[in-house]
Amino acid sequence: MSLKTVEWKDNAVVMIDQTKLPNVLEYVTFTDFNQVADAIRTLVVRGAPAIGVSGAFGLALAALQNNTSEKNELIEFLENAKKILFETRPTAVNLAWGLDKIMQVATDANTVDEIRKNVVETAKKMAEEDVQINMTMGKNGSELFNENDTIMTHCNAGALATVGYGTALGVIRATKDSGKNIKVIATETRPIQQGSRLTAFELKHDGIDVSLIPDTAVGYTMANNLVNKIVVGADRILRTGHVYNKIGTYQVATMAKQHNIPFYVAAPLSTFDMKNNPEDVVIEQRKASEVTGLGDKKTAPDDINVINPAFDMTPPELISGIITEKGIAKPPFEESIKKLF
Repeated sequence: MSLKTVEWKDNAVVMIDQTKLPNVLEYVTFTDFNQVADAIRTLVVRGAPAIGVSGAFGLALAALQNNTSEKNELIEFLENAKKILFETRPTAVNLAWGLDKIMQVATDANTVDEIRKNVVETAKKMAEEDVQINMTMGKNGSELFNENDTIMTHCNAGALATVGYGTALGVIRATKDSGKNIKVIATETRPIQQGSRLTAFELKHDGIDVSLIPDTAVGYTMANNLVNKIVVGADRILRTGHVYNKIGTYQVATMAKQHNIPFYVAAPLSTFDMKNNPEDVVIEQRKASEVTGLGDKKTAPDDINVINPAFDMTPPELISGIITEKGIAKPPFEESIKKLF
């Protein structure tokens, strides 16, 4: 089994602290939903499916934290906790999905004891289903990849971005498990290095052949025929096929189009946003210090202006297919995505 990113143990939430990777594999334990909110905000846990489940676990902790015997009071407390958890990362749609699902279960229950029991059970079930969904998605996606393919991936859409197994890396794992010989090229993914710190760590941990490149070498590797397929994850996919993923994904997709390399996206149905249009999506802007230094080392002049978006949008015309647990959506995406639902 690959790494377990987040789980429920003895009425507490246990997570891998991803800010410490790849130097230390350290687990942290939380008993307060505010700690979970903080962990999501500071990227102790990251990746759309993982924060969806972490949000659900956060609400489960909130239900146990509050010792009221009145249903209305508990629901009010949960609504407030939901707001705090939701505001941590606005772009990834899975967080809202996880929180809404738990609130629905809480509202449907009749007593406070029933709320606490049902909320915990539902959150645990969501975590188990996440791994199963990823494995099914991996199997579906593995059919798109051939013997001796070299697959590029950007950011980390692996076990560490989910409860376990992964989305884009789940597809890579399933391809390898099906007996095909494959290699992976991982981009470092500046500015927080999720590719070098997490993807490279994870693939190496699982014995998959991986080479690391700087983000600036994407064009070089494609132009020199060092890669023949690409698969990335997603933080939000619109019904139109517009994909929001880690900043830099759009560049990778544009380069792929230029070099006629198939560009695939892997994401569960919980990542799809069937309501909003591109102009409605808020792109999270992150702090300047991620760009102006590495740890304590300064790499830019003081008081420099910084633009540091966490995500960008890849338009549907650059995407060859979207891999889900229900099958693969192909262009035109409006039709194929609708069919998945």
